[in-house]
Amino acid sequence: MSDANIKDPIKSRSGAILAASAKREAPAYDQPVIAGEDLDLRPLRYSDSGLIDLYAADERLAKMTSSIPHPLPPGTTESFIARALQPSPREVIWAIDGSRVGGAELKGVISLKRIDDAQSEIGYWVAPSWWNGNVASAAVQALVSANPLGDRSFFASVFQDNPGAARVLTKGGFEYVGDAEAYSVARGAKVPTWTYIRKLD
Repeated sequence: MSDANIKDPIKSRSGAILAASAKREAPAYDQPVIAGEDLDLRPLRYSDSGLIDLYAADERLAKMTSSIPHPLPPGTTESFIARALQPSPREVIWAIDGSRVGGAELKGVISLKRIDDAQSEIGYWVAPSWWNGNVASAAVQALVSANPLGDRSFFASVFQDNPGAARVLTKGGFEYVGDAEAYSVARGAKVPTWTYIRKLD
């Protein structure tokens, strides 16, 4: 499997969704579209909700993330997209879109979350249909190469029972720095993790 932990929303539909309904397809901040190998990283839009619901409801996927609950509560996806469309220089979320080469409009999600000056945590998940392919690797490499937040280093963590996600990171130039634990909402338990860093200077 090729996905790492992403900080997904857990709460149900919020009033922000209704307030944003008139602007549903417009990102709320100037977020770049990033071209990668056979994919583009683009802002999320509300039309992605059906595919995100489908993918995130899969127990196999949910258990490999820290924050996707299983079963998936109604409104979770809409709340996630609403959050992604709010101006936030400290967290930016992209859809992994393969439509440029005739693929699916959404194959997964990838994000950057600022954790310190010039340091961000990268998180991602890829739908089960594209596990063990090149989707996650291409998305990570595209995001690191573009470096849209001007970071000097990137961190990432993966569950230790997800070696495919670890291979994505090492293939992308990340180096192992240690073990830790992260709580998985879908599992209802703490899970051992591996932590990685990619330094750019």
